[in-house]
Amino acid sequence: MAQFTVNAQRFDPYKNFKFRLKIDNKYVAGVSKISALKRTTEVVKHREGGDPSSSRKSPGRTEYEAITLERGVTHDKDFEQWANKVWNFGSGLGSEVSLKDFRKDITIEVYNEAGQLAIAYKVFRCWVSEFQSMADLDANANAVLIQNIKLENEGWERDAEVPEPGEPTFTEPA
Repeated sequence: MAQFTVNAQRFDPYKNFKFRLKIDNKYVAGVSKISALKRTTEVVKHREGGDPSSSRKSPGRTEYEAITLERGVTHDKDFEQWANKVWNFGSGLGSEVSLKDFRKDITIEVYNEAGQLAIAYKVFRCWVSEFQSMADLDANANAVLIQNIKLENEGWERDAEVPEPGEPTFTEPA
């Protein structure tokens, strides 16, 4: 029988292979890879006029790097339809871009080895800047056909409402 205990002193870090992605509050099937969440803050150097020998540093603008999502090609058209909201080739003058709803908030969920939600990140105001409908075709390969999208975003934060899971421990039957 499994018992659950909260382990605030978890020794082992979470693995990177159990995750799910939510777009429009729906889980997206088949996502096999999500690139890192990374932000960079520019350094602004300045110095005081009376102190010419050293400079000081302050934080400047913060930039959030694009996120790439990869998944196997299926009949699901969600990635393509989202990409088409930014530029829909051949749709006619005035309807090439869907300014109303081309941005979406997404959630990236990370699970522990037992399949329990451990960490989640909310990524804000994402839009597709690059869409690859399929990878190179190679008759000599033995691989899954992959498509990917590159999402520009305006920031992300860890979801503080996701508690640390009570990890299972197994006890011997009496």
